[in-house]
Amino acid sequence: MGWLRVFLRGLILGVLVFGCLVILLVVRLIESPLCAPNRPITPWITRFVCRTAFVIMGMRFKTSGNPIRNTGAVVANHSSWLDIFALNARQAVYFVSKSEVAKWPGIGWLARATGTVFIERKNSAAQKQKNLFQERLSAGHQLLFFPEGTSTDGLRVLPFKSTIFAAFFAQNLLESMSVQPVTVVYSAPRGAEKDFYGWWGDMDFGTHFLRTLAAPRQGSVEIVYHSALKVADFKDRKALALACENTIKQAHQRQISILSKS
Repeated sequence: MGWLRVFLRGLILGVLVFGCLVILLVVRLIESPLCAPNRPITPWITRFVCRTAFVIMGMRFKTSGNPIRNTGAVVANHSSWLDIFALNARQAVYFVSKSEVAKWPGIGWLARATGTVFIERKNSAAQKQKNLFQERLSAGHQLLFFPEGTSTDGLRVLPFKSTIFAAFFAQNLLESMSVQPVTVVYSAPRGAEKDFYGWWGDMDFGTHFLRTLAAPRQGSVEIVYHSALKVADFKDRKALALACENTIKQAHQRQISILSKS
């Protein structure tokens, strides 16, 4: 039965993702020359795919609070590849990811098509990447960062790295820029280990993906949108990073505590 669930869910999910990818690319051919650098239509396709993916997997998706609407960035804790679906399901965001992801079969194609910003982890590229962030933010794109720098088991939040927050303090962005902290919390299927959805360290993506699809009863994911923080209210990137970290960590610990008692 487990393999049957994997086959059926995987087949439907594959048709959804890659079928809509074809539609997105066709629409992008028209959208790009008319609306560049804005994307008024294609993010809706991405949101439809991500929300429907949870229905196909039988996984409950919940949110509280409201995504920001104005120019700004989003920062969230990072637990799993499922974060991509969860954070795209309600809000039009553009992920910031390590450059290696662009070369991954399947996932890399999807990431490029949906406007992901790829960064290189070396000091020599820092200024170039900072300029790219400012360019995308100035265009009204809401960039989504994972300041922990890596994924976790989903039961904790790691200290935030403050480097990426420096781009938010550019003079042309400072007064109008806001950063919204967002907490992602997973509830494991009944009877499974609490870190069931966590994908971290040297865990193999394929194995984790198949295990997730095979689960007879799925758990849930909840997205908590916190109040946006005005960049101009903070003295530097470290103070802003710490404020975002504390907001997300406190909400995460509170939700995990509630889940452990249920």
